[in-house]
Amino acid sequence: MSRSAPSVREATPGDAEELLQLWATADRTGDGAPRPVEDAARGLANLAADPDTRLLVAVMDEQIAAALQVGRGPISPLVDDEVVHTSFLLVRPEFRKQGLARCLLEAAVAWAEEKDARAITAITDTNRDTNRFFARLGLGTFATVRYSTTSALRKRLSEGARVPGGNRHLREVLAQRRSMRRRQGRD
Repeated sequence: MSRSAPSVREATPGDAEELLQLWATADRTGDGAPRPVEDAARGLANLAADPDTRLLVAVMDEQIAAALQVGRGPISPLVDDEVVHTSFLLVRPEFRKQGLARCLLEAAVAWAEEKDARAITAITDTNRDTNRFFARLGLGTFATVRYSTTSALRKRLSEGARVPGGNRHLREVLAQRRSMRRRQGRD
């Protein structure tokens, strides 16, 4: 069966159910809990009202096959340069290796040019193929984004506060490693 050429457009609240199915293929929420369609539709309506954020979708064979969020903002809190941040690049497994991610990124570049943004960032997961894809396009590592639930982080922070000296064990391990490296350098 030959597939139709993909088209890229902005997501609408009517896409909520289909986008939730796409998100479920990757479980980006981390908890596996289903999300109400009404919440997703409300979120998409909020995106549509924000001039600095969009959720782009690639449609193929009359279904949403991929999505990418784009948003305009500063590169850092101390620099006024506006960039376009991309995140949540998702492609349905059956539509992978067909150029959909590239189509979405081309649309993101066009949107960045429209918004006079001089650079683009990409927040990715740890998937090796995804990171190689971005590297082939010339995107280098700029930062690392880590994730935790607030309750899990609160628990870990509380555990460190109860131990006198906080991270004493970690400091000792690092000191031992430095000593070993120095000794190995002399041999």
